[in-house]
Amino acid sequence: MNDLEFVRRCASGDKLAWDEFVDKYSRLIYNYIHSVFKVKGFASARENIDDLFQEIFLSLTQDNFKRLKTFKGKNGCSLASWLRQVTINRTIDYIRRLKPAISIDAENDDGLSLKDMLVDGSAPAFDSVARAETMVNLADCIEKLAQDDKYFLELHINQQLNLEELKSHLGVSRGAVDMRKSRILERLKECFKGKGLLLDF
Repeated sequence: MNDLEFVRRCASGDKLAWDEFVDKYSRLIYNYIHSVFKVKGFASARENIDDLFQEIFLSLTQDNFKRLKTFKGKNGCSLASWLRQVTINRTIDYIRRLKPAISIDAENDDGLSLKDMLVDGSAPAFDSVARAETMVNLADCIEKLAQDDKYFLELHINQQLNLEELKSHLGVSRGAVDMRKSRILERLKECFKGKGLLLDF
């Protein structure tokens, strides 16, 4: 039975199929939630992980399995890959909701605000504006990337995992990691080119 037929059976209320789904994919979903939490610095948030795990399963089943029915298996996408993407997206959204907003004017114990700390008196105003504009455009181009590519950048840039660590973390070959990084950089360069700008890595 292929993944699409399996999903149809689950969505039609076949209890045996759903029990098999839970048995087969629970650990996968839980592990991906835990992985994203760890990368985002929430490794010890067991209660949040458990809550989100329940939330994801509920989202798949509510409204007569409406979310699960969106799986189409296009372009050779397996159910496991689709669930991985759903889980990563949902987890990143959940973590964003957990993070408190930081006021740019709120002062720390030394009486400095975030605004004060961001000011760089050594850089000429023009350079600061140009750098800020580049960062805005880069953020916009990153936002247009596929979620998998954004997750790759999060691990590599923000969490500072080197390419060997990425290979182990993602469970792929070093060649696949190098190719993916190269592809992401090309997409960012193309995005900048479309804005009439040059991105130099």
